[in-house]
Amino acid sequence: MTPTGLATAPRSASTFLAAPRRRLTADDLALYLVTDPVLSGARGVAAVVDAAVAGGVRFVQLRDKDADDASIVEQLVELSEVIAGRALLVVDDRLDAVVEARRRGARVDGIHLGQSDASPLLARSVLGPDAIVGLTAHTPAHLDAVRALPSGTVDYLGVGVIHPTSTKADHPAPLGVAGFAAFAAASPLPCVAIGGIERIDVAALRAAGAAGVAVVSALCAAPDPRVAARKLLRAWGAGGVPRVLSIAGSDPSGGAGIQADLKAIAANGGYGMAAITALTAQNTRGVRGVHVPPAEFLRAQLDAISDDVRIDAVKIGMLAGSAVIAEVGSWLREHRPPTVVLDPVMIATSGDRLLDSEAEQALRALLPLADLLTPNLPELAVLAREPAATSWTGALAQAQRLSAETGALVLVKGGHLGGDEAPDALVGPSGPVREYPGSRIRTASTHGTGCSLSAGLATRRAADHDWRDAVAEVRSWLRESIVAGAGLQVGSGHGPVSHFAGLWRRGGLDAAPGREAIAAEWWSSIAPIRRAIDDLPFLQRLADGSLPEASFRWYLAQDALYLRDYARTLAEASRIAPDSAEQAFWAHSAEQSVIGELQLHASMLSPEGVGDETFRADPAPATVAYLDHLRGAAFDGDYRVLIAALLPCFWIYADVGTRLHAQAGGDPAHPFASWLDEYADPRFAEATEEAIRIVTARAAAADVQTRERMRIAFVRSSEHERAFFAAAGL
Repeated sequence: MTPTGLATAPRSASTFLAAPRRRLTADDLALYLVTDPVLSGARGVAAVVDAAVAGGVRFVQLRDKDADDASIVEQLVELSEVIAGRALLVVDDRLDAVVEARRRGARVDGIHLGQSDASPLLARSVLGPDAIVGLTAHTPAHLDAVRALPSGTVDYLGVGVIHPTSTKADHPAPLGVAGFAAFAAASPLPCVAIGGIERIDVAALRAAGAAGVAVVSALCAAPDPRVAARKLLRAWGAGGVPRVLSIAGSDPSGGAGIQADLKAIAANGGYGMAAITALTAQNTRGVRGVHVPPAEFLRAQLDAISDDVRIDAVKIGMLAGSAVIAEVGSWLREHRPPTVVLDPVMIATSGDRLLDSEAEQALRALLPLADLLTPNLPELAVLAREPAATSWTGALAQAQRLSAETGALVLVKGGHLGGDEAPDALVGPSGPVREYPGSRIRTASTHGTGCSLSAGLATRRAADHDWRDAVAEVRSWLRESIVAGAGLQVGSGHGPVSHFAGLWRRGGLDAAPGREAIAAEWWSSIAPIRRAIDDLPFLQRLADGSLPEASFRWYLAQDALYLRDYARTLAEASRIAPDSAEQAFWAHSAEQSVIGELQLHASMLSPEGVGDETFRADPAPATVAYLDHLRGAAFDGDYRVLIAALLPCFWIYADVGTRLHAQAGGDPAHPFASWLDEYADPRFAEATEEAIRIVTARAAAADVQTRERMRIAFVRSSEHERAFFAAAGL
């Protein structure tokens, strides 16, 4: 996204100590991309680099042995524009190309040389003391030659190959991890490992002394280089923990601002950091005073953090004044963090505007730098330059217009509409991406909910969760935290939420997660499966009505075969259920599978009904495999594992059916309207919610081993759901 109209505040002298910016850090070398035009394919090298840098790559080497110098110069100019200062850019071997690209205004930071390329001394003399010069090395003789050079001639060594690789046909004998460790221990310079490296190698190479890992195919051939980069960095980083920076004001009572952000980041699995934009004197009853430190001191905080720590995500909250906003914008443009969530704190609970017109304009210019905006409805109206929405439809429309204007996703929060419902929705330029219904929680413990929500979302996204799933997970966690907030007994006004309610529920760090947390975790764990289901041509064509009737009839016949035995496993769950309420639920579900769903299938397949064409078809391998899995869960005899295996047939079908029904527009003339109506029926949604409640409540009460067996059964059934849909392929 390109920032527009964002001015940078002038820097003035101050009394604080400012550390110099380092030219090359170990964090820069952590993940080093070497480009390959063949592996990049039709999308091109620039697109791969753009995505990889968005995923956190900070060092890019342009390598194209077959291109002439003129082409290399053009590529350097293009990559300089694409990278836009977010990463360091060097080129393999072409010293003259670096000089020419720099003459044309490109930011090219240096060169990487092989043993048979130009002398490092020549490169240093031509490019100057601030350039980066890297050198390939892999023998003791190479190390002797490096030691003989004047100090500062070479900045790092590229050492390999680690494993055999097809990207460089003339590579030397592989070192392996042990060989690399011995080389790195003897080297006077940081060593970057290269050659055949995959994610499984990263932790071992770091332990062996690597300053970073250089990869080619692991990024250039990846379907999504951004995601691949995030996973490689996660393998390199501290135990897979996302590092999340909160840029916000301070709340001494601990319920909002950076205090809430740090708790939310930790509760959602991240490591939190904070740059303070303002100091407040406040408690649960209100704000008594605000002190805003100089904007240049905020910039010093930001620079100190980013000079030393790789930042995976940024959450932005209270920004008091145009100078502060401009400084944050300048820093974002320079560093381009992979994920930015902006909570536009503009209007107080009382309805008072917190920013003057100049600051509002500056904040508006900051929006295109964000990936996700989380305004409340009054703030959404201000940003959209419209009156506040009075309906959910109006709020969604405002969010869509704002998303189209800024390029950022918008999370619409319906709490200000009043009533018993409090829906949320993730909205993009084309409209709602996903809606999240929910009832209003009646409580006074709402202080800091917006701060906590946005910080949690930044953390989940930094852990590579899809935005749709991140919202579902954080929303579930926050609702649980709000419900538990009153139990903290903090203050006499609007109290804080209990960020660690799930952790404390059973009295310690080994406590079992709550029901809502388990639901969010399980649903998130099958996100790749659900996305694969969404991408199936069978479902896409079913939604638009173009699915051939023969394909639909084949699917119905298999589904009828499945439902007949699925009803039997539901009946078995009823038989072994430990209480009468759950016994009745599974028995009713079994009855509905036969009387409701199965009869519908039969009526679509043949006028004769069940027992005729319905069961003439031979069960497909996917049908047999799914039913065998359910029978195995039933045979196991553990009620909890069985109902976990039964759950995806409720949950996934309700999710798919509701969205397909919406895509089809509820048109009664749609060729598959009766099937779509069945699975989008509110009664089926209610049954699904009850099934989720029963299963996750049993999981929350179970021991760790049983809960894991339940989760595995749930995931395997979800995989069978995908295979079942895929078997009806076109």
